Parts: sequence; structure tokens; C-alpha cells
Amino acid sequence: MIQVKVRPNESLEEALRRFRRKVRKSGLMQQIRRLGSYEKPSDERRRKERLARKRCRQAAAESTAGAPRHGL
Repeated sequence: MIQVKVRPNESLEEALRRFRRKVRKSGLMQQIRRLGSYEKPSDERRRKERLARKRCRQAAAESTAGAPRHGL
């Protein structure tokens, strides 16, 4: 369960902003949406494969981020 304690001299809006940030980073809302309706096993497999490809592309982009790009 995600909890946010209001700090001294902190407005409610700031505490709510911290709470929303924690919820977003935890992936809780995505999980709730995913479990809210049935997903066929084939669709689940495709979604997981798509996420794996995305992670692989991001890792490759991060590893070559410092390298100079030729032809651009």
C-alpha cells in the first residue's frame, strides 16, 4: 500500500502530487487496468514480447548514447 505522510509546512496539494508520483512510478494503475478485464493468453504473450523488445531497444540506445553518430 502506498502511503504519503504530510510533512510539516507542506500543503495538501504538494502531498497529493507526491502521492500521485509514487502511484505512477509503482505501476499500480496499469496493473489495475490490466486486471480489470480479461486478456487472452495470446494477447498477453504479444504484450510481453512487445515490452521485451522495447526494453531491448532502450538498453541498446542507452549503451550507445555517448557514441558519436555518423551520417546525421
